Amino acid sequence: GATTVAATARAAAMAGIRFLATGGIGGVHRGHPEDQSADLEELARSPVAVFCAGAKIILDLHLTLERLESLAVPVLGYGCDEFPAFYTMHSGCPVSARVDGAEGAAQTLRAAWDMGSRGIVVAVPPPAELEGAEKMARQAAADLQKVSGADVTPRLLARITELSGGRSLDLNVALVINNARIAAQVARAFGSRV
Repeated sequence: GATTVAATARAAAMAGIRFLATGGIGGVHRGHPEDQSADLEELARSPVAVFCAGAKIILDLHLTLERLESLAVPVLGYGCDEFPAFYTMHSGCPVSARVDGAEGAAQTLRAAWDMGSRGIVVAVPPPAELEGAEKMARQAAADLQKVSGADVTPRLLARITELSGGRSLDLNVALVINNARIAAQVARAFGSRV
């Protein structure tokens, strides 16, 4: 099974864990600005760094970033100036600040937490081999424009699986592994400065 970023962030914070990795965070749904993931509110409460490849492809990235800003949740770009769009590093949406390398990210996270920040999004560009998957994901999202609510994510994933001939699971695993690798490097750098 899986948990939401919100549930994982809450559990991590309760256990004293500061770093977590996921594929993408939830956010504000396209065409339905009132439909917002609980991930956003939880990031404003839990002192964790969430390493992700941006927000899920079905979301409105501009509104998601605006909502995070209104909640005082910084969005750091790990070696990038734009918020990744899950399968691609180019969204046209700027991040709050860029951090380069594990040491730079660890120093920035420590400074932010020392100043009272809670949750922080660390946006990691997807691996180069995933760039081609963006077109397929956009097609799947376009096919499901009229779907809303809790059905969106499972139906989108099923459509992407269909369009990719079953290859999408491997792509998503590669995405999460990349984010987890970066999160581990930053956590190690953070821990070495305690």
